[in-house]
Amino acid sequence: MTAKKCDHHHEEEESPLHRRLFSLFLGLVVLILFIVFLVFLILRPAKPAFVLRDATIYQFNASAAPSLLNTNMQVTLSSRNPNERIGIYYQMLDTYVSYRGQQISLPTLLPDSYQGHKEVINWSPFLYGSAVPVSPFLTAALEQDRNAGSVLVDIKVDGRVKWKVGTWVSGKYHLHVNCPALLVFKEPCCGIAVGPSVKIQVTQHCTVDV
Repeated sequence: MTAKKCDHHHEEEESPLHRRLFSLFLGLVVLILFIVFLVFLILRPAKPAFVLRDATIYQFNASAAPSLLNTNMQVTLSSRNPNERIGIYYQMLDTYVSYRGQQISLPTLLPDSYQGHKEVINWSPFLYGSAVPVSPFLTAALEQDRNAGSVLVDIKVDGRVKWKVGTWVSGKYHLHVNCPALLVFKEPCCGIAVGPSVKIQVTQHCTVDV
């Protein structure tokens, strides 16, 4: 009987220790979250601002049977970091052309880059799509746009970003950029086929999601 009383007394002594350790751990977690929230309020991180500067079209044509689309263009994209105390790492950025919700070019990988405070980075990737199968609906829509003399496409960028504050670097965040571009051709009667090239000044601000 005496041994059982001692074991019970020993368990009662351990319980307050466990509670103190749990309270210490919980307080540490709350402190870390408070520091992160405080840093967020002080730094006020803002997502980068993207602008589509221009587009040079070397080829943009479609065939009705079968429904195939050929795309060859070069675009100039500009990104500005609006933050005064936060740097941005860009990683695995793929850019491509989309028409009416369908990707019509292969993804072009942009070089990994670091963007300092208030810094601007420019990229000028070539975007290709050779004999890309598209739906007959898309071919009919392109024919209508061709007759109107202009085609609205979207230049998209998908990748990852990291935030840098001092020596601290955050984890990866998904970056999605969409830049509408109205491609206006001088001779609507002659179709969408372009040669040797047509350069279009766009200066279109893009939507950015992080």
